Amino acid sequence: MSHPNLPHSNPNATIHSIDDFTRMDKSVKVLIVDSNVCNNEDYTVLDLSVFSNLKLLGVGDYSFSYVGELLLVGLNKLERVVIGNGCFRGSSAEGVVNRFYLKDCERVRELKMGRLSFSYYSACEIENLPSLEVIEMGIMNESYNFLRAALELKSDSQRMK
Repeated sequence: MSHPNLPHSNPNATIHSIDDFTRMDKSVKVLIVDSNVCNNEDYTVLDLSVFSNLKLLGVGDYSFSYVGELLLVGLNKLERVVIGNGCFRGSSAEGVVNRFYLKDCERVRELKMGRLSFSYYSACEIENLPSLEVIEMGIMNESYNFLRAALELKSDSQRMK
């Protein structure tokens, strides 16, 4: 019997380990990552830009804990990014800059992330997403997302001034 505070495994996930991830076919359209996986201390950069057909990225809870740079750039078929709780924590070491990039993805409509994800990230660049409708970051007053980053939202009309 599993403990109720630990994330539950998703048997339908396509990724259950770093080995699964590195062997994944780059033409995949849906990438679902199980909870509590890919937490190797040496695994610090995740560039998903090579998955040119990706439509959905779903990450379970407490995965990619040591990844300090996540790049989702130029994925023109990507529509949804859904990340669970406690993912992509990055390094808490002084002077380390952890970065999240979601850029130049013309079809992205939705970005959702659970509480405690990206907690040590100091850079969050979300830009050139003309179809974006929803950004959800954790739970009001207890999310702890991007603790080291300032959040500034700009629309295209503000940039043209």
